[in-house]
Amino acid sequence: MEKSIWREGGFTPFIIIAFVNAFTDLGHKIVIQNALFKMLDDTELRVYTAIIQAMILLPFIMTFTPAGYFADRFAKHQIVRVCAALTIPITLAIVWCYQQGAFWPAFGLTFILALQSAFYSPAKYGYIRELVGRTRLVPANAALQAAVLTAILGGTVAYSFLFESLLTAEYQSLGEILQQVQLAGWVLVGGAIIETLLAFRLPAKPAVAQPQFNMRRYLTAGYLRDNLRRVFRSRGIWLSIIGLSVFFAVNQVILATYGAHLKAVVGETDTRIANGLMALAGIGIVIGAICAGRWSRNYIETGMIPAGALGMFIGMLLLPGIHHLPTLAGLFLFYGFCAGLFIVPLNSLIQFYAREGESGVVLAGNNFIQNIAMLLFLALSIAVAQAGISTYWTLYTLATVAAIGFIYALIQLPQSFVRYLVRGLLAPRYRLQVMDMDHMPRDSGVLLLGNHVSWLDWAILQMASPRPIRFVMARSYYQKWYLRWFLDLFGVIPIAPGASRESLEKVREALLNKEVVAIFPEGHISRNGHLSTFR
Repeated sequence: MEKSIWREGGFTPFIIIAFVNAFTDLGHKIVIQNALFKMLDDTELRVYTAIIQAMILLPFIMTFTPAGYFADRFAKHQIVRVCAALTIPITLAIVWCYQQGAFWPAFGLTFILALQSAFYSPAKYGYIRELVGRTRLVPANAALQAAVLTAILGGTVAYSFLFESLLTAEYQSLGEILQQVQLAGWVLVGGAIIETLLAFRLPAKPAVAQPQFNMRRYLTAGYLRDNLRRVFRSRGIWLSIIGLSVFFAVNQVILATYGAHLKAVVGETDTRIANGLMALAGIGIVIGAICAGRWSRNYIETGMIPAGALGMFIGMLLLPGIHHLPTLAGLFLFYGFCAGLFIVPLNSLIQFYAREGESGVVLAGNNFIQNIAMLLFLALSIAVAQAGISTYWTLYTLATVAAIGFIYALIQLPQSFVRYLVRGLLAPRYRLQVMDMDHMPRDSGVLLLGNHVSWLDWAILQMASPRPIRFVMARSYYQKWYLRWFLDLFGVIPIAPGASRESLEKVREALLNKEVVAIFPEGHISRNGHLSTFR
């Protein structure tokens, strides 16, 4: 039996590093945003808040090529160490700005912190697979997601509390506010030092050899075109990236819109309640991520993707019409839980499908596309607000987007969703344990030949596989009218005794198309548990 990921050398320091990094990055943003909130009017506040969000997102778009290249060219643990060490001079510069009351230079350092994170992120996510292997990607990603979200929630509360406790009523400018809360800057420095010390405890993992960086090719966008081709070469990767991009883009609009909706429709003006509701969604994501890790310890449970999408759609559909605060709290918690189920397997699939030596480029591409989507949705939310469109229509439009996402996920993963439901029925009696998932190729044709011991073999086999499986089935079962439509969703290949040539040709075509095909070559269920003659 495989040991726990927490006993894997370096995993605990890695998770703490991710927590401290998110906590530190968020802390400076909270201080800047709170200072703006204290001094600016509504219109200016909305503009500068949008600019801050853009400053955080833009580096991930701008550094797509070099961040991915460096994450693959150099050992990922070394990149984590360098990025962590760079946080120390950046946070010291932030402290100097706070002490001098230099608000706009401090405002600009938000971009520099985000730039450091843009190089750090692909190395961080690529290092997971090197640390725990492909079989335990889901629990590792669940732990990472839980740590980052906990840091975001905790940082929001901690830095907001510190900001308010340090601030007096006597200030005349944004610079004076920073001078009063300069202690928060030293907390940032402390976090940077802790992160750097822990980074040097990470185990060394060798890098895959890469050609030298070609500046001319970079300036002519040659790298960009090639990297995007790598991202879109694998269907599993680009579908996962699109799913994550839509999720984070939709949540940008929720964050920008729901506070105004709560104030205008519900009549609630207490910012602690508004932020508390958003925090409950974050807590729900943490719980959902932890559950996702527990429910698929050593394999990737793709059935959680359409299940999570369905739950998010239900949550967003109910959100605009509910005005009762305790019910809203429960709804945000439910929405976050479903979101956790949705994003953890998608992140795991990206890492599973990424080829050796390309994970940095693929993960940087994930950041690139996600942040473009978030910027686009952020711009649309500002345009919608300026056009005077009701928050009701905005939120119901988001629910429509979620519905489209669920339908698309169901079309792409019908077998995963069905066997996820089947697994729920089997869970009280059976426990699934998957071994040697590393033997499953990422993107080549695979032929699975298995012994046939029960009518549930198809469900058990598909539960364990991160890739969809097409099963070969006796034509007599396939032709039953009440089963055929359902089996077509699974891409079943019917076969009949004496007329198997056409069916075997379909199997051959599927394998050439890089699909996974499963055959039970005994032709019947075993009566004694032993293999009988292959037919």
